Parts: sequence; C-alpha cells; structure tokens
Amino acid sequence: MHPVIRLVNRNLTISLNKGFLIWQVIFPLIYIFVAGFAYSGMIGFNIMNSTLISGIIIWNDRRHGMFEQILVGPFTRVHYILSNVYTIGIVGLISAALITAVGYPLFFKSVEFNFYTIPLVVFASVSGSILFGSIASIISTRLQSSEGFNVVINTVFLFFAFVSTAFYPAEGTPEPLSTAFYLNPLTYLVDVVRAGIFGNFSTFVGIEMIVLIALALILFTIATKLLSKLEL
Repeated sequence: MHPVIRLVNRNLTISLNKGFLIWQVIFPLIYIFVAGFAYSGMIGFNIMNSTLISGIIIWNDRRHGMFEQILVGPFTRVHYILSNVYTIGIVGLISAALITAVGYPLFFKSVEFNFYTIPLVVFASVSGSILFGSIASIISTRLQSSEGFNVVINTVFLFFAFVSTAFYPAEGTPEPLSTAFYLNPLTYLVDVVRAGIFGNFSTFVGIEMIVLIALALILFTIATKLLSKLEL
C-alpha cells in the first residue's frame, strides 16, 4: 500500500468516530430547524468546521511524539503533508454529503438542483477544506501550548463562523459588519454552495470561486513550508 494511502487511512480512522458524526450531523440539524436560510450555509460551516481535524491531528502528533515516529518509518514529510490534504478533502466531502442528505427532505421544495449543483458543491468542499485546513495546520505548527492552541483555533474559527453569511445575509447589516463579511473566506464558500443548492449562479459567484482558489493556494503553500520545516 502506498505510504500516503496508509497515512490517510490512519487519519480517517482517528477522525471518523461516533463523536465526529454527532458533531457533524446533530449539531447542524439543530440550526437547520431553527433557521431555514442557514441550511445551505451549514454546509459551508461544516466544511470549515471539519477541517479542524487537520490541525488537531498535527497538534496531537507533535504533542505525543507521533510525528517523529512517522518520519522514522517509511514515510517522508511529503507523504505526511499529502495525507493531511487528502484527509481534509475527504472529510469535507463527507461533511457536505451528510448535511445535504439531512437537510434536503426539509427544504426540497425550495432547492433547485441543476447542471451546476454537484460541481459547485464539490468545488466548495475541496477548496474550502484545503483553505481552512491550511489555516488549522498553520496554527498547529506555530503554537507550543495546548491552551494557546485551543484558544487561538477556536477564536479564529468562531470569528469565521459568525462574521459571515453562513447564518444571515449581508444585505441590510450595518457597516462595518457587512464589509467584514467579505473579508471572510467562509462567506465566499457559503455563497458558492448556495449558488449550487438554489441554482442562482452569477458572475459574482464566479469571482468568489477565483478568490477561494487563490486563498487556498496561498495558505496551502504557507502551511506546506511550515510543515516541511517543523522541528522534530
């Protein structure tokens, strides 16, 4: 078996447990019942939220000496980095699929699946997972204490979650909050998912997709460089 596949299998075995499924399905289901507008936003929110796994895996590997043990075995830093990329991509797709399956029976009358739906949701899942997974990875490589890691990563992701269009639209919100929405990559992710779910693709959504790709590439490059220089 290829080393990267072995590491991905190990990451998924660690990540996909009962606690993960409860967090990824039950928690968003509450919001789906409370706020119908947030249904499609929950897909983007969960994609972002699931990428915390990447940072947590790296942090735990460093904390418990697993990172060193992996590199002593038949694995390289490249294998480790690629396995994390594939893991967050797979988890992001699983998360999007779960929320779509749970929410569709509730909002099937308002959704408008079309030619763009699946490609847009897959695009959002992959690009969003790489983007936010890179952020989680960067945080995990820069902090030394578990308290600092938990405080920073939860604060950053809470900001992303609530200063975005995931739960309410930007239209009508006061300045500077409405401007802050569009400084937040989660807003672009949510808008792309909504365009796929509700069939309202536009030129602006296309621009948001370009922004997502650019941010994902930049942050992934930074995360990769930090991981490649991580001290044993």
